[in-house]
Amino acid sequence: MRPRHLRRRGLGAAAAALVALCAGQTLTALPATAATTAPAPTSAVTAAEDQAARAMAGSLTDSVWRARVRTAALASEEVDVTALAAQAGGSRALRSTLTAADRRIATAKGLGAEVGPLLRLRLGDASMRGALTAGTTPWVAAATQDEDATTVTAYDSHGRAHTLDARKAPAHPVYVVDIDSSTALAAGLDVLTGELARYGVHSAEPTAAAARTGTEPSTGHRSPALAATGGFWTTRITAVELSDDEEPWIKGDAEIYTLVTGFGQDGKVRVDPVDMPYLDNDGTVYRPNQILVNWSSYKYDLADAVMMEEDGSTNYHDLAQAIAAALLTITDQGAYIPLVNAVLDAIPADWWTDDPDYVDSWYTLARGDNGTRHGARGNGWMTVQPYYVPEL
Repeated sequence: MRPRHLRRRGLGAAAAALVALCAGQTLTALPATAATTAPAPTSAVTAAEDQAARAMAGSLTDSVWRARVRTAALASEEVDVTALAAQAGGSRALRSTLTAADRRIATAKGLGAEVGPLLRLRLGDASMRGALTAGTTPWVAAATQDEDATTVTAYDSHGRAHTLDARKAPAHPVYVVDIDSSTALAAGLDVLTGELARYGVHSAEPTAAAARTGTEPSTGHRSPALAATGGFWTTRITAVELSDDEEPWIKGDAEIYTLVTGFGQDGKVRVDPVDMPYLDNDGTVYRPNQILVNWSSYKYDLADAVMMEEDGSTNYHDLAQAIAAALLTITDQGAYIPLVNAVLDAIPADWWTDDPDYVDSWYTLARGDNGTRHGARGNGWMTVQPYYVPEL
């Protein structure tokens, strides 16, 4: 996982979030004031991270272990802290706490045990390296899920809570306990695809073998485009940028994915998740040359795209269920029907939270689009072009 310092989780907080669906979604610093009680966690994932942060802070009273953690944090952008505790002398109590927290996080996100440890530890800001190198014992904080947070709670090795300014990194070094969102998103999109198929919404992209034969694996239908030409047309992203938005120092890079929606060759609604792991920072133009839409999967030469950010509490089983429940009520009327609003309305209002964030959406992407398309919310733009993928 990349360092997560210029985060864009809210990218325009006004849109709220697409879905809460979260199984239990639930620094010069402000003067570090000791607090008798830390703010109550609001989600299963946040609660697990908070418990891990407290345990990590308490473990730093051991000077040998503290030095090992310091060495790892200075040498790597993110540390697999569960593995480090198992391999480098973490106490039995710490190992037990971190392992249990990892299990709770995977369960809350609808992921299986095979995903492996997700907890990661990183230094809150590069400006803290000097004090950490000099031997200052760090405080430890759990990554916040709220981009509007004005304060952050960090714990010291004596169990005391300190309130820090969320917008300005403190001089005192702080370790941040977070999850490996890249790994969680990759595993989550696999779950999402499988669950959507189970509910009857096709979502699998054609495999390499299917592309050669023109067979759509999720339906068994022969794609006319492939059958006729031996290849297929796609829409490729040549450049993309998302808007600038000031975020707390404790957050890191975004994990962006896009749900491409339309009607499949069989006339039924389909959703194709597209991972966009390079989209780390706002205000940066990326040139991925990534295929966004495979038109051989679609009946019409129009499709929609909903771009979202993976936030820690996303439960992919619930996400698939909510999307399927909304989309399966829409039938092919012999003409293209926009599906963005159906996706955005999939979740009841009382489920909406900050996680996962709705970033932007693109209506009526056409196979012949060649140029820059701005998102409906104005949070980003993409330059796209038709791209033909020939048969091998």
